[in-house]
Amino acid sequence: MTGLALQIVPTMSVSELVDTVVAAEDLGYEWCQVADEGLMADVYVALGAAATATSRIRLGPATNGYTRHPAATAAALATLDDLSGGRAFVTLVAGGTMVLSPMGIPRSMPGTVLLETIEILRLLWGGEQVSWQGRSFVLDSAQLHVPAGDIPIFVAARGERLLEAAGRLADGIVLMAKADLADALAVVDEAAGDRPFTRVYLDRLAFTDSMLEEAKTLYTYAVLDSPDRMLANLGLDDLAIKRLRNAVAAGGPSAAVPLITDDMVAAYQISGPPERCRSELEALMESHHMDMFMMNVISPGFDANVEMLTEVRSIVRP
Repeated sequence: MTGLALQIVPTMSVSELVDTVVAAEDLGYEWCQVADEGLMADVYVALGAAATATSRIRLGPATNGYTRHPAATAAALATLDDLSGGRAFVTLVAGGTMVLSPMGIPRSMPGTVLLETIEILRLLWGGEQVSWQGRSFVLDSAQLHVPAGDIPIFVAARGERLLEAAGRLADGIVLMAKADLADALAVVDEAAGDRPFTRVYLDRLAFTDSMLEEAKTLYTYAVLDSPDRMLANLGLDDLAIKRLRNAVAAGGPSAAVPLITDDMVAAYQISGPPERCRSELEALMESHHMDMFMMNVISPGFDANVEMLTEVRSIVRP
């Protein structure tokens, strides 16, 4: 049976976020990750509150090694794991323009930052005192004073080097852009070999007119940081990419929306009436041997989000 998960971008109040996680658990969702968006609600405060209000759903951040030092992340995740009774996990990303730019943080050496973050987490979770030297980080007699269990590390990646690193070192991969899944998974699978590995497909789905319009804004974020392979699989040529990026630079993501067609969205994510979404998602999960579907929750509005999560559950598990 396909695993069922959600990602929450914390655009709502923390109390609403926690209520949403509780509702998701009641609906049968098994995993919930909260995006560490830097200047939104603090991800670990929100996850800690959710941990005390739930009992089964696994909880974790989608975070990076730029805005948070990996040692601080190791301590925060160990604390969350202890508080939740062993339900913590983490999805690592290599930073993104929309998160790092407001803080003036350059996205330098993303592969190195991600690889060293994974190594530091596992070193510190071992419980021993660690002195370690990397290219981006240093540990000097560092020792975690919070017990850490077996915390899964997922990676959300797009570029070949990070996909290869995920397959080689992580416990799972989180992928978006349905037209790029085959090529991305080929890189991951070659690196992972025969070892157990979790494959997660993250999508917003768009089964209403308002969700389709919302998808056009989200689409621009994908174009900003995507590698050439993904852009080609999305059917974008150099001129289209230039137009989209120029529009975002001039007026933000909303300025690019008029340039985005329904067909462009359909290459990136699953869209259409619920029955079409159901059949397309079922085919995608089967053909790519995905283990888990993760629904992206990006807007405030508790009642609307619970209604959406209920509909998504019926699509994923009819």
